[in-house]
Amino acid sequence: MTSLDANADESPRAGAHVEVEEVTPEAAATGPLFGDPTGLGLACFIMGAVALGLSLVGVVPARALGAPLAIILGATTVGLIITTVWAAALGLSAVATVFGIFAAFWLSYFLLVTGLIRAWFGILPRDVTSTLELFLWTWLVVVVMLVLATLRLPVSFTLVFVLVALTVLFVLLGTIQASTGLTKTAGYCLLAAAAGGVYLFFNSLSLATGGKALPLGKPLLK
Repeated sequence: MTSLDANADESPRAGAHVEVEEVTPEAAATGPLFGDPTGLGLACFIMGAVALGLSLVGVVPARALGAPLAIILGATTVGLIITTVWAAALGLSAVATVFGIFAAFWLSYFLLVTGLIRAWFGILPRDVTSTLELFLWTWLVVVVMLVLATLRLPVSFTLVFVLVALTVLFVLLGTIQASTGLTKTAGYCLLAAAAGGVYLFFNSLSLATGGKALPLGKPLLK
């Protein structure tokens, strides 16, 4: 705290004692609405991408559709929802939009797979493939839209989004053509996206712990 004593010649309230609170960086940087939510969001994205990517490349049998669901719902979806709310509370609309879209994807994937396994939606076996195609076409449109709308971000982010779009595209083609090769290619694309997410995570945590930013590349669109 600092004290300012009024001068008797300058004010009739001689001897008045006024206390003014010093605002320090430490004081300004506390409270619930502070910080960078991207570290949490990237970590949660990486978890889901690794789990699903390994499933797509054949680490678990194709019949074990539910293998990655515990991670996808319990870690990735929940964590991304928290990240989205945190970013929105900070007024970071672009960050909230990106992580909100990914949260919606993972939650919808969980509901789709669980619904097909447990026959929640009344989808007949002969209609499963067309249902998957509907899901994948919808998300391909959204992810491509995300890629194009975020070209002003550093190119590292664009690369991750492109790899996610390629993942959805190859899964779609693999579904249409009943090709395990295309599905495995999708898995490798998703694992590459997870690797890109790891790089971005290290950048976020470096900044959060007082370090320097990692090179992220120039935006493709200025």
